[in-house]
Amino acid sequence: MNNTEKILNQPYVLASQSPRRIQLLRQIGLNFISVDSNITELDDRDHNPLKLVKYNALSKSRKVALDYKKEIVIGADTVVSMDGKIFNKPKDQEEAKRFLRKLSNKKHTVYTGINVINIKNGKEIFDYEKTVVHFRKLSEDEITYYVEKYDPLDKAGAYGIQDGFGCLFIEKILGDYYNIMGMPLLRLYKTLGKIV
Repeated sequence: MNNTEKILNQPYVLASQSPRRIQLLRQIGLNFISVDSNITELDDRDHNPLKLVKYNALSKSRKVALDYKKEIVIGADTVVSMDGKIFNKPKDQEEAKRFLRKLSNKKHTVYTGINVINIKNGKEIFDYEKTVVHFRKLSEDEITYYVEKYDPLDKAGAYGIQDGFGCLFIEKILGDYYNIMGMPLLRLYKTLGKIV
């Protein structure tokens, strides 16, 4: 078995039930199950974004790892940061609109922390990815349409780059596209290669 097959054929547990993360792990062919970590995520709007995603990714993966004996557990957390403020998942539609107004015509940074635990050999590795996203100027009509027609409440920053309409907010990105969806696939693959 070559190294690629070794990485892809391990039994994994994704400590998340995010539809986007599930889709992305399926895309690269990982053999995994998805479970809810049931942790209360740290949601500090004035926190350092890297410390925040690290805390949440570690909490998710470590809690789920307690229930397994031989798998590799993957925990991840994504936040949007701009001007020293965290834009996490909005609490309601009005907050989603406020987020999008603030992000309009500016650039922000998306951070995803990933924590991987190999239960069999006891190894644990944390890593992260950051991507800079430039939004064009959004009209009030576009913001209202997006918030009412799509579901921004489960997305950091109140938007999804993969959404049919959310993709139209973005003028350019600098970095990993998949990071904005919630799982930097290349960073994850490299990390898995170090831990199997």
